[in-house]
Amino acid sequence: MEGKSMRVHRSDLAASITVFLIAVPLSLGIALVTGAPLHAGLIAAAVGGLVAGSLGGAPLQVSGAATGLVVVTADLVHRYGWPATCAVTVLAGLAQILLGTLRVARAALALSPAVVHGMLAGIGTVIALGQLHVVLGGSPQSSALENIRALPEQLMVAHPTTPVIGALTVAVVLGWPGLRGSFTRLRAIPAPLAAVALATAASAGQSMPRVQLPTWQAPALPELPAAPVPVLAAAVLTVTLVAGMESLLSAVAVDTLRAKRPAPHAPPPADLDRELLGQGVANTVSGLLGGLPVAGGAIRGSANVEAGARTRAATVLHGVWMVLCAALAARALDAIPLAALAALVMLVGVRMVNFAHIRHVQRHREFPVYAATVGAVVLFGVLQGLVAGVAVAVFLALRRLTRTRITIVREPGCHRVRVTGQLTFLAVPRLTRAFAQLPEGANVIVELDGSFMDHAAYEALNGWSTRHRLRGGRAVLGDGAGRIVSEPVSAHACRPWTPWRNHHCTRPASTPATSGGQLLGGVTAFQRNTAPLVREELARLAREGQSPGQLFLTCADSRLVTSMITSSGPGDLFTVRNVGNLMPPPGSEASCDSVAAAVEYAVDVLRVSSITVCGHSGCGAMQALLGSDHDPGAQTPLARWLRHGRPSLARMGRIGRLGRGEVALADRPVADDLERLALVNVMTQLDHLMAHPCVARRVSEGTLHLHGMYFHVAEAQAYILDRSTSVFTAVRPDNPLVGHLMYDSDPCGGRGRRPGDDPWPDPRDLTTKV
Repeated sequence: MEGKSMRVHRSDLAASITVFLIAVPLSLGIALVTGAPLHAGLIAAAVGGLVAGSLGGAPLQVSGAATGLVVVTADLVHRYGWPATCAVTVLAGLAQILLGTLRVARAALALSPAVVHGMLAGIGTVIALGQLHVVLGGSPQSSALENIRALPEQLMVAHPTTPVIGALTVAVVLGWPGLRGSFTRLRAIPAPLAAVALATAASAGQSMPRVQLPTWQAPALPELPAAPVPVLAAAVLTVTLVAGMESLLSAVAVDTLRAKRPAPHAPPPADLDRELLGQGVANTVSGLLGGLPVAGGAIRGSANVEAGARTRAATVLHGVWMVLCAALAARALDAIPLAALAALVMLVGVRMVNFAHIRHVQRHREFPVYAATVGAVVLFGVLQGLVAGVAVAVFLALRRLTRTRITIVREPGCHRVRVTGQLTFLAVPRLTRAFAQLPEGANVIVELDGSFMDHAAYEALNGWSTRHRLRGGRAVLGDGAGRIVSEPVSAHACRPWTPWRNHHCTRPASTPATSGGQLLGGVTAFQRNTAPLVREELARLAREGQSPGQLFLTCADSRLVTSMITSSGPGDLFTVRNVGNLMPPPGSEASCDSVAAAVEYAVDVLRVSSITVCGHSGCGAMQALLGSDHDPGAQTPLARWLRHGRPSLARMGRIGRLGRGEVALADRPVADDLERLALVNVMTQLDHLMAHPCVARRVSEGTLHLHGMYFHVAEAQAYILDRSTSVFTAVRPDNPLVGHLMYDSDPCGGRGRRPGDDPWPDPRDLTTKV
């Protein structure tokens, strides 16, 4: 235990040094950008580590000077001065404490991601435009528009060396992770630190603006700004919201990285309400000590996780190093050129405009929200940008709620009514007009591309479907499941495929069935209707891997739909299909290795708890074995494969003189020799299975059970073999024997379904009923 504790301590120590080396230049750069005293950035980083790190709810989150508040803080410093800015920071911290006490942190994350990412992108744009002037040797203007207007003149009078230092800083930050060969070990040094160190060395002896840390003095007490109460409240609200959102989003991001670790090394999940409380206390303390507003940072937090931090000790230690740096190494920081810090912060601002987020919001049709937020932040300010983004988001939501488009498409064999948008009472007149255009007795598919239907729309749809049924028509609700709303009595009551009548509606009108159009149409229908319903379950199986409970060995006949007759879904059955559901015994030729390998994999690797061999009526392989034209010496692939069915044929009797053997059906006579051979074949293949050592071993241990099954296609009836009597018994809802024959395996041996389990949900049952 002591060794483990020591290892954790060393890991936290190394991570704290890494984060400290990143935070020093970043904190100085943020202080420089805002116009605050440079030591205010170090104070914020120290308080963020010591206070937020100790009290916060995200153990691996690293807090410090808030990047997202650069624009807001700079405006406060410019308008009211530094003491007033500290007072706003204290008030914002108290507000965060109140919000954390009220436990509203999770609710804050309900804000549209387009608004949040737009706000950060707007702030990043303003930061980058302002710091470009510093890199060129000038000073940032009061607004983004002023920075843009002044840029041509700044380019004309640029400092001779500061742009070179800025370019060097950017180049090192971008290129440092790509070091290869003998320089690979240097990548252990954080890129921001390496960039600032190299820029400082390159600028030695050059005349240019540099860091000038003032002599440490006791911090001046915060002073409330001489501003109207509404203006002061707006400033406090802006700092509270932006710092809180930045911290919570960063905590979620860091928590995602944390969750990827193995369980012994992963700290507990983040407590967002506690994190908001910790951030509030940190802001209060930072404001009282003359520091910048504090917030969690995704850059510092992700670096902490990647450096191997295990506990909050890494964050706290980073704060300790910041205190020691401010006390003992302040003079060493004076050599850093301001252009290097400005370039570093400018690069941070550019990276806040995340193109992956832009593509994401575009896919979800929320780009107007994003663009409005970015534009308002750049033109007017952060709080105004938040308000503008929320307003546009609400407007689009209302517009989508009230805007519904209804179209009718004529397809071979059916009419498709597409309803795009939400179905409310406002759309009922257009919906009824569309239904009036449909001919009586037609096959109709109603596709609902929306998630809301009010009572008026429900009554209109339900009333029309009832009338359409009485007039001999048929209607299918295509809301992602292909579920039948109403249809005439003569129609099929079960619809695992859509539609039944030669798949007319799933085949593109211009594509003949013989060219694969039916298959492609079916795939398209799956993507449109079924995929959204099963995607979550398939994603879970993709993450966790397969662990089926049963191996199902059956014939390749297209009429046997294994998932249908077993009510199984993804992850339930490990299925092996071949001509005749044959299981060659050990020692067969190499061409049989595929079947044997599948059995070995299922038994020894997947640890299935049962194996079922399923034959069926009308089996072409059994017919070939019985047929007089069957040539035992033929060398075609099919003939060579069918030789593995000869033991079943021999079990019935010699060729040409078939016996009336030991196999029987419980509730009716065996129809003919073809059915008898199919039944005997199931028993023979079970014997062949037992000849495989891996199967015999598991059966003898009692952890694997073998079952025989016969499916009569025309009757849609399954029969289960009782191996003690060689009798196949029909599976019926009231048959108690079925549970004994099929579910006697260890329930802990796999994911196979047990008596009483819910069957795999029909997609039709996963949708809102109409």
